[in-house]
Amino acid sequence: MIWEPSPEVVRDAKITRYAGWLGRSGDDYDALWRWSVESPEEFWTSIWDYFAVVGDRGDGPVLQGAMPGARWFAGATLNYARNALRGDPARPAVVARDEEGARRTYTYGELAEEVARVRAGLARLGVGRGDRVAAYLPNGPEALIAFLATASLGAVWSSCSPDFGVSSVVDRFTQITPKVFIAVQGYTYNGRRFDRSAVVAEIAARLPGPAATVLVGTPSWDALRAEPAPPAFEPVPFDHPLWIVYSSGTTGLPKPIVHGHGGIVLEHLKALAFHQDLGEGDVFFWYTTTGWMMWNYLVGGLLAGATIVLYDGSATHPGPDALWRLVAEEGVTYFGTGAPYIIASMRAGLRPAGLSALRGVGSTGSPLPPEGFAWLHDALPGVPLGSFSGGTDVCTGFVGGVPWLPVRAGVIPCRCLGAAVEAYDPEGRPVVDEVGELVLTRPMPSMPVMFWNDPDGERYRDSYFAEYPGVWRHGDWIKIRPDGGCVIYGRSDSTLNRGGVRMGTSEFYRVVERFPHIEDSLVIDTGQLGQEGRLLLYVTMAEGRELTGDLVADLRAALRAELSPRHVPDEIRQVPGIPRTLSGKKLEVPVRKILLGTPVDRAANTGAMANPEVLRHFVP
Repeated sequence: MIWEPSPEVVRDAKITRYAGWLGRSGDDYDALWRWSVESPEEFWTSIWDYFAVVGDRGDGPVLQGAMPGARWFAGATLNYARNALRGDPARPAVVARDEEGARRTYTYGELAEEVARVRAGLARLGVGRGDRVAAYLPNGPEALIAFLATASLGAVWSSCSPDFGVSSVVDRFTQITPKVFIAVQGYTYNGRRFDRSAVVAEIAARLPGPAATVLVGTPSWDALRAEPAPPAFEPVPFDHPLWIVYSSGTTGLPKPIVHGHGGIVLEHLKALAFHQDLGEGDVFFWYTTTGWMMWNYLVGGLLAGATIVLYDGSATHPGPDALWRLVAEEGVTYFGTGAPYIIASMRAGLRPAGLSALRGVGSTGSPLPPEGFAWLHDALPGVPLGSFSGGTDVCTGFVGGVPWLPVRAGVIPCRCLGAAVEAYDPEGRPVVDEVGELVLTRPMPSMPVMFWNDPDGERYRDSYFAEYPGVWRHGDWIKIRPDGGCVIYGRSDSTLNRGGVRMGTSEFYRVVERFPHIEDSLVIDTGQLGQEGRLLLYVTMAEGRELTGDLVADLRAALRAELSPRHVPDEIRQVPGIPRTLSGKKLEVPVRKILLGTPVDRAANTGAMANPEVLRHFVP
């Protein structure tokens, strides 16, 4: 057991107050979860009522139809921005930091004033309900303000971070025909200044005729926010488009995923309050960029009344403890990051200090190995780790932590409230204590309301419902333990299947990357449709190290002992780098396609990659 809640933690948890409001006593999470998925109309209505969502719930049905065509709260109207900005005007809403040392703050009142100014500026440019505003911005106040202003008009937001290449931005934004394009001409990362003026000019030239390009830090941005205006919010239907986010974009054209105002408001209130235990008085920080759904999730902290921390810069500049120092300096109460940063902190031997305000740490993006749990428990005793897994598709987690349940190494404590998660075997039957496909058997309000430019919904249905009609297949391997705990094993479409024994890649990496001289790794199974292929392991070595025969033998022995003889690689190769997306995910599926003969330019979207130059080392 890594962490167990004290009676005081359980007593003071926000989920405990909610249970009491429902008339439920005790801390029986399993019973509460089962009610939430078996009675979705009652559960999601209770979320609206408990948090006093600002809007008109109407008298229509809470839930109509089934997946993939389920519709929530027909007849209801609300606005995300109105709910995000309803905090006490005098309370702090935002702290914005960058790696150069700049710090800006806004109260809820000041933030609302800035949003009203930019809202009026967008309206002058002709932006109205349903129009799209596209942004190429870092994680700073301007992105947040422009997003809330867009939402307040009933317009639709979409963003990429400025480290994205031209083609990946154009692939995304040309699909949605934005009316306004907001961008920066440069950014700083890892102590270096990157000039993006030529990139911005090319993107703007290739977009299908936006009405205006606005550049932050120039007179065009000053003009956009020049005129004071009273706060105003367009009431929109529950499923009216709020933002467009995208699939990873590592293969093919990125899917433009549309989420609605109402579904995101309800889901983020539930997740942030009951699973992260956030509310007024909390300081919430998740290390992210505007190109990852965790930015959208971080902004949701405003719905819960928290102060959110925006950080623009490298996680490891000027040193590997950069984020931990920021957490200490800003009195962060909940800090979220990707699993790789926790592992990097462990490997650097960090001992974070000055974190007396910290009540929880979140990890997502990829499975966190048990060693990461153990290091955090040792380095931050008494601080629970909330490992979460979900996705861009729903902009939240399906499985995660909760203050009522203990934390065990390598195990995610529970299925989240309202998420009817099951593990399916190949025949579509639910299994317990076995690895299966992660599916959802009932709808959630934050499921996409549609894909953009998918009028008949065919692309949407094919993405999630082709395998199991009426059941959402997410594309991850999961094991649900008899006690309700969950283990995520990586993407099911990059799973290792050797002699009928299926294994997620996360287990493989846990063994390989424990070797101190190995910096990174990638494992690929080239088998296809029942035909066993070769199992190939690629490793990147630490500086000054080489892959030796002795190390190859040690790797084979460890994998044989800790996984199975079937999972000993046919070949182990050294490469200069492991291909990753800009958000840090390994490109297992594209590399597999390359190995099976797909040309590099068709297998991977290099503009969405952090290091596209390494792909050539995987061409057979």
